[in-house]
Amino acid sequence: MDTHATAGAVPGAALPAAPGHPPDRAQAAAAPALSNDEYALQVAARLDRLPYSRTAKHFVFLISIGAIFELYDLFMTAYIAPGLVKSGLFATSSLHFFGLSGVGFFVFCTFAGMFVGTIFFGFIADRAGRRAIFTVSLVWYSLATLVMAFQHTAGGIDLFRFIASIGLGLEQVTIDTFIPELVPPNARGRAFALYQFIEFLIVPVVALLGWLLVPRQPLGLDGWRWVAIIASVGALAAWWLRRALPESPRWLAMHGKRERAERIMRDIEASAERDLGHPLPPAQVPATARVESKGHFVELLRPPHRKRLIVMSLFNLLAVIGFYGFSAWVPTLLIAKGVDITKSLQYAFIIAIANPFGPLLGLLVADRMEPKWQIVCAGIGIGGFMVLFAMQVHPVAVIVFGVLVTLSNNWLSFIFHSYQAEQFPTRLRGRAVGFVYGWGRASAAIVGLLIGFFLSVGGTPGVAAFMGVAMVLMILVIAVFGPRTLRRPLEEISR
Repeated sequence: MDTHATAGAVPGAALPAAPGHPPDRAQAAAAPALSNDEYALQVAARLDRLPYSRTAKHFVFLISIGAIFELYDLFMTAYIAPGLVKSGLFATSSLHFFGLSGVGFFVFCTFAGMFVGTIFFGFIADRAGRRAIFTVSLVWYSLATLVMAFQHTAGGIDLFRFIASIGLGLEQVTIDTFIPELVPPNARGRAFALYQFIEFLIVPVVALLGWLLVPRQPLGLDGWRWVAIIASVGALAAWWLRRALPESPRWLAMHGKRERAERIMRDIEASAERDLGHPLPPAQVPATARVESKGHFVELLRPPHRKRLIVMSLFNLLAVIGFYGFSAWVPTLLIAKGVDITKSLQYAFIIAIANPFGPLLGLLVADRMEPKWQIVCAGIGIGGFMVLFAMQVHPVAVIVFGVLVTLSNNWLSFIFHSYQAEQFPTRLRGRAVGFVYGWGRASAAIVGLLIGFFLSVGGTPGVAAFMGVAMVLMILVIAVFGPRTLRRPLEEISR
């Protein structure tokens, strides 16, 4: 066979099969005739024509297993806060923003660490690979959280919370770059919904653990410490389960690791064919596809990426006010409404049960409704229901509106993770997602302090007003400036 005659990665051309070979085996045989950049386009085309089969869902499941403990940790912030106060180590609120013993500063350390992980280390996922950084960040978080669980001063707890959260920030960047690179364009919304559904299953668990353990001292150890220890051990278990996750073939091809990329691609294609029960159709490189060079951060500061970088940075700054302004403070907001610590944790557990259902509701419109308009609708729900939550005094009404805020928050969460990752090219995706995510984490860190302040001067209504204004601004940013991405290939969106 004359490999130099193969159309391979010519934009708009199908990748033909050699006699006696299925299409993708012929592509592998022709691969040496292609440059690394052309081969990267070929791999992207082969991935994009794959079905959203059991194999693709299995990859999403493996990624979600690690993400479970990233979310466990974030929500743990809310459920151990009453225990930190009960132990005498922390105060519920502080008028002094940087008081080490304020719950607000504990929340600040969580998101300050995530800011460092996303802004200063997010680029590592582009250099070292998605899978490797996924593993390192999980182990890092697990060990730091275990050390935090045995600290006996507010300063020590804050320090190791900060260190653990650096790993969490890096983990989230890697997840958001990993999923869109492994699933086809027409299934990215469903893939992120599945990932978020699996991830949010852990929230009722951590809420239940908080309710059962935080008010008590099992074996003489404060309950909040047990919640942290469980997080650490669970993260290590997730690391072991996730060993079967392959590296991103897109990333490997982009970095010239052709042999490894081809081996993984053949395995994925063979699994997909087994799922389908028939051979895959030929892959076709889109006519609009372009060869990508290795990326540099400065490219993000030039058109067309600059506008998207600014828009998504503003979005992240505002969105976290609604999400973490509620989810990281639920029991404390209930205590501020006059509910005792045990009842507040019980109500918070009931509200937390709603968490997995937000992504399931999102599945009704995933890959059908334009993502930017899903974000707008979710923002309206968060702001409106939070104001109504603050106005309630009856327990049933408090729980109902708490559930509605939670559902809206989780709809926003699943769609924006997909939306922002789609907008940047493979060579820059880790850097870009890390950068825009970083501003969200910086905002969340400051919000942790501001919520403590507004809670002390305006109670729960003051917090609700703050969140409502932020949601209005977020809606305007996305409605006016957000690009359309529905069912478009990654390489086309990022042009």
